[in-house]
Amino acid sequence: MEIRKLDVSEHQESRRLYEEVFDEDSASFVDYYYTEKTRDNQIYAAEEDGKIRAMLHLNPYRLYVNRSEKNVNYIVAVATQKEYRKRGYMAALLKRAVKDMYRAGEAFTFLMPASESIYLPFDFRTVYEQERKFYRKGEEDNTDFAITDALDSDCRELSEAANRYLAGRYQVFAIRDAAYYRRLIREYESDGGALKIYRKDGKIADCRGYYPEEDGGKPKIMIRIVDVRRMLMSLSLRSLTGVAFCVTDPLIEENNRCLVITGTEFSGVMLMDGKEENSEGTITVAALTSLLFGAKSVEEVCEEEGVRMSDRMRSEMEKLIPLSEIYLNEAV
Repeated sequence: MEIRKLDVSEHQESRRLYEEVFDEDSASFVDYYYTEKTRDNQIYAAEEDGKIRAMLHLNPYRLYVNRSEKNVNYIVAVATQKEYRKRGYMAALLKRAVKDMYRAGEAFTFLMPASESIYLPFDFRTVYEQERKFYRKGEEDNTDFAITDALDSDCRELSEAANRYLAGRYQVFAIRDAAYYRRLIREYESDGGALKIYRKDGKIADCRGYYPEEDGGKPKIMIRIVDVRRMLMSLSLRSLTGVAFCVTDPLIEENNRCLVITGTEFSGVMLMDGKEENSEGTITVAALTSLLFGAKSVEEVCEEEGVRMSDRMRSEMEKLIPLSEIYLNEAV
């Protein structure tokens, strides 16, 4: 088995495996995906006998994270040919991808799991359930909004309205631009749907997707911290803070270190390397993910295996303001 990142010119070679594993996706959606998304994504492949037997895609997004912008990859299309499963191919792909993301300076990554249990051993943790709102046929008959299909000419206005709205309500979301909405229009159209714009007094008030057959589920989003230091530096503090602790990460060796957090509600987090003898506790990268993204409290993560905190460390960690207001509703 050879693990490698495909050249962009080779991306289409992964389509056969995509169609084999994700046979529930329509041909028109796969056409959209391999026309639009593979233009600028990264595809990791596990090859055997000269053919792609497993793959993992990294789709790039620019995220708003606590008033700053970060380049973050969305892990999608994790697939292994049926005859080659249970050989560790997926694990090898994940390990290679997250290590490369660390080297690229990325703070975290996210995915939508087919099953959460698949990704828990790799320290991904569920932090969000998607809350998509869809247009329903005839809705315009019972509302004050003027509802129309979004056109390419609407995309700039859509992005400006959406970014204003999201920045006022969320700490983490995908930044929109005109290209984001042009792609989203194509995504809905690929399955016979549309992106609908809701206007009131001529101004955009909302936009919602429409599919002929709506999926009423609430997909989960899992996150894994890739670079602990970069992640901690993204946080704000409630008040004057000072604490030293160790982080353990079985996948990314560089995250295994002792850190000192200092700062105030005005400065945000300031970070230094510390000495193990001064550490007030230990936290796993998985527990830290749950804590920093608001999925668990300090008390709850202290119940996890591999986590130990002094009473003083617990009180200091309470001063970290978690990134709990999340809006990551992207499908691919």
